[in-house]
Amino acid sequence: MPSRRTIQVKYEVWHNILWSTYKAAVFSSLGEECQDRGIDFRVYQIAATTHDRIGLSSVDLTVHRYPMIQLFAGSYGAIPLHSLIWQLGKRAATTQADIVLLPGYHRPEYWVQSFILLLRRRKQAVFCDSTALDQPNLWWKRGLKRIFFAMCPYAFCYGSRAVAYVCDLGVKPQNAFCRCQAAGLPANYDEAKVPALRMASAATVEAPLFLYVGTLTKGKRIDTILRAFSRTLQAIPASRLRLVGAGPEEAALRALAGQLGCADAVEWTGGQSGEALYANFQDATCLVLASYSEAWGLVVNEALHYGCPVIVSDRCGCVPELAEDSSCGMSFPCDDVGALTDCMVRAPSTWADIGLVAEQCLSRIAIYTPRNAALAIISGAQTILNDPGPRPA
Repeated sequence: MPSRRTIQVKYEVWHNILWSTYKAAVFSSLGEECQDRGIDFRVYQIAATTHDRIGLSSVDLTVHRYPMIQLFAGSYGAIPLHSLIWQLGKRAATTQADIVLLPGYHRPEYWVQSFILLLRRRKQAVFCDSTALDQPNLWWKRGLKRIFFAMCPYAFCYGSRAVAYVCDLGVKPQNAFCRCQAAGLPANYDEAKVPALRMASAATVEAPLFLYVGTLTKGKRIDTILRAFSRTLQAIPASRLRLVGAGPEEAALRALAGQLGCADAVEWTGGQSGEALYANFQDATCLVLASYSEAWGLVVNEALHYGCPVIVSDRCGCVPELAEDSSCGMSFPCDDVGALTDCMVRAPSTWADIGLVAEQCLSRIAIYTPRNAALAIISGAQTILNDPGPRPA
């Protein structure tokens, strides 16, 4: 009987929504790399978007340049659970892929897929974006996660904190693959122009511009940013704060800015995308991300790609790789207004050489590309295929 290794290798990737442009960039690169290697690769997108993203922007199908099948239209949350379990379970029961990569472990339909693949002795792995810090560590959830990783013993993680997290849940260190988190940059992005653009438009040391980009929600701790900014104004009176985004906390945050006496120095742009969004990174002295719960913090990648240094809460997953105190990043203890104030006061003079700092940002973020993310997935998948564990009959 001929060995299965003589048959073309087939990858099957499951993903929850089409809306994510950065994952579209990674999957497009993965499709190209798989084609070059003769790998049969396909992505199953479960739905178009999620309920909280409806209305933010439409799904841009032009960025999804890879073999893809979409199972359901509309929002993931609008799909009946029995339909999800039936469709995903049926495909898990019939797939002929050599390796199946699951989108997570936080929904029952993913558990059904994993259990069926386990019964069929199919190689499977899961994408894990979590760390020990980004969600409450409840004992019963921890127990369930350990059961899931007993069924699905391989994990693809973002960064060292995510790797440590899955290993603590029972994944063997050799089965936890660290893949870089990559931003989906616009087609006209040109790294070579970044230093000059920063030097032409970035705020001065005397009148720094602090930037936040994201949703206006409690977990982002924008109230901490406002409190630290009001203190920063006392040290640097010409400072400004620009908040890019929308969300349920906007009214309360506007009221807080008034109470703190800094409302006149705060800009509220609402949600932005495309060139309007990226121009903020060129203007700002630095990005400030104060989140309490942030598995990685992709906006940090985007800022660094545009030569903009970052100040990041120590609870964000990207801190060890991108924002530990460095030539282009600072970190501070989450919710510590005094520590954040100190970082904001130091930032303008620390990063006064705009051109040099832009180069340092680009150097730091250089390896975090969709192609490198794709190559990490292929390398990990090959390791799984070569593992002498359970194999298809």
